Amino acid sequence: MYIQRDIASQLAHSSTWIQVLSGPRQCGKSTLLASTYIDTQTKKKFHEISFDDLQLRQLANQDPALFLQQFEPPLILDEVQYVPNLFPELKKFVDQLKRAGVFQKKSAEKMSVLFALTGSNQILMDKNIKESLAGRASYYYLNTLSVHEILNALPNTSIKEILFKGGWPELYTHPDLSVTTYLNDYIRSYIERDIILSAGIQKLSEFHTVLRLLSARTAQETKYTEISNNSGGVSSVTVKEWVSLLERADLIYLLKPYSNNLSSRLIKTPKLYFLDTGFAARLQGWSDPAPLLNSPQIGALFETLVLAEIIKFIRNYRKDWELFFWRTKDGEEIDFIIKTNQAVYALESKLSIHGVPNAIAYPSAFKKLFSPEKPLVIVTYGGQKMKLSSHCTILPIAELHDYLTKIT
Repeated sequence: MYIQRDIASQLAHSSTWIQVLSGPRQCGKSTLLASTYIDTQTKKKFHEISFDDLQLRQLANQDPALFLQQFEPPLILDEVQYVPNLFPELKKFVDQLKRAGVFQKKSAEKMSVLFALTGSNQILMDKNIKESLAGRASYYYLNTLSVHEILNALPNTSIKEILFKGGWPELYTHPDLSVTTYLNDYIRSYIERDIILSAGIQKLSEFHTVLRLLSARTAQETKYTEISNNSGGVSSVTVKEWVSLLERADLIYLLKPYSNNLSSRLIKTPKLYFLDTGFAARLQGWSDPAPLLNSPQIGALFETLVLAEIIKFIRNYRKDWELFFWRTKDGEEIDFIIKTNQAVYALESKLSIHGVPNAIAYPSAFKKLFSPEKPLVIVTYGGQKMKLSSHCTILPIAELHDYLTKIT
C-alpha cells in the first residue's frame, strides 16, 4: 500500500535538473520518489541506487565519473550524504549538458529532472551538498506523514492512534508491526548512527537522557539550564548544541516568539516541539495509546501534533508564511500565528471544546498589536467545525489541512 504524499505535486511539476529531498530516515523519501519519477519517454521508472550499499558508495566516492558512466540518468540516488565526491561530478555533468544546449532543445515530453537525491543526515548534507550544487539544485523537505495524508489514505484512523504512532509510514502500511519495537529500533539505529556518531558526540548515555528530557518538554519554552540541571552533568551549552543538532536533523522544531522591539512585555524564548508525536511519546515511555489520552502530557502532545501539521503543510506546499507564537509576561498568549503577505491568522490548540469558554476572544494586547480581521481558530481533537461567535471558530484537527489551503 502506498500513501499519497502532499508534496508529490511540487516534485512532479518542478523543472529543476537536480532535486534534493531531505528528511529523517524511514519517513518515506525513497518511496515517494519511486512513485513520482517515471521517464515520460520510456514510461520506465528512474533507476534507483542506494548508497547504503558499500560497494556502490565506494565506487561513487573513488571514481564518480566512472559511476555516472555506468549509471546514466535519470537516477534516484538514495542517502547521498555518504558520497560527497559525487557532487562535483553531478555539477560538471549538468553544466556540460547546459553548455551543449540540451535543456533548450528539450521537448515537452522530455523529463527535466535528471537526478533526484535523498539524504537522511542533514548534518552531512549541509556540509557536502549545498556548496557543491549551488544554483543547480532545488531543495525539498519531507517529514513523517501528516494527519491529512494518513486520513486521506486510511479515513478510519483515530487521532488517538496518530498521536501514539506518529506519522511513520511503515506503521500504517504494515499495521501488524509493534509500534514500541519499531520506534525503539529507530531510536537506536537512526539517532545513534546518523546524529550521535556523525556529530562526534562521545556521551551516548547523556545524549539519550537529554533527548528524553526534551520529549517531556515538547510544546514548552526551551530552558537549557533547567534541562542541564536534570541531566546529571550535561552543561547548558552542550544541551543547546544538541538541540541545534536535533533541529538540523528535522526531529524537533524551535518555534520563535513573535518579537516587537517596542514591547518589553513579550516573551522572547522559543518553544520546542517534536515534529512527530509518536517519536516524542515513545521517548516519554508510552507503550499503549489508551492511558496516553488521560495523561498529563496529552495536552502538550496534541499541541505538538497541531504544530507538526502546520509545519508539514508549509513545507509540502512550499509556502512562504512566517510562523510564531505570541505570549506576554502577563500570561496572555496565542499558540500559533501565521503571517502571510496579506493577513494574520491565529490558532489555538485545545484538546477538548469543554476547555473552550463560550465568550473566547482575542487578548486585548494581541488585538492592539495586530488588529486581526480573521476569526480566532481553536483546533480541537475531534468534534465538528462550528462558529462560537463571529470572532471564533472551532476546528477539528482532521480539517486543519483544508483550512490552511484557504489561507491567502
